[in-house]
Amino acid sequence: QVRLVESGGGLMQTGESLGLSCTAAGRNTDLHTMGWYRRFPGKQRELVALATTTGLTNVADSVKGRVTIARDNAKNTVSLRMDDLKSEDTAVYYCVACRFWLRLWVTCGDDYWGQGTQVTVSS
Repeated sequence: QVRLVESGGGLMQTGESLGLSCTAAGRNTDLHTMGWYRRFPGKQRELVALATTTGLTNVADSVKGRVTIARDNAKNTVSLRMDDLKSEDTAVYYCVACRFWLRLWVTCGDDYWGQGTQVTVSS
């Protein structure tokens, strides 16, 4: 079983940069993809950014240009930086890991989720 441990988040100000980090722990942490989703109040989770072990990334159009995602395969970590925060970035951010894809970016065959970390952006 894999456990995802998230760090970062909290109360931010508009225009600041957010840093999130996630480490995969447990047995068999050979994970093809790691990344982040977020959930706005009353809505479903939506993609923020994903990164594979080979450096392939998938970044949501809504945050493209403001987000940098990076994997450290040796440490089983993924980090996310989001610049120029806006109040509409307020959400719960979830770390996600996918061991393998049935269809790349669409259907994961074995996925894991972190507990989520609240990010609140105040103007």
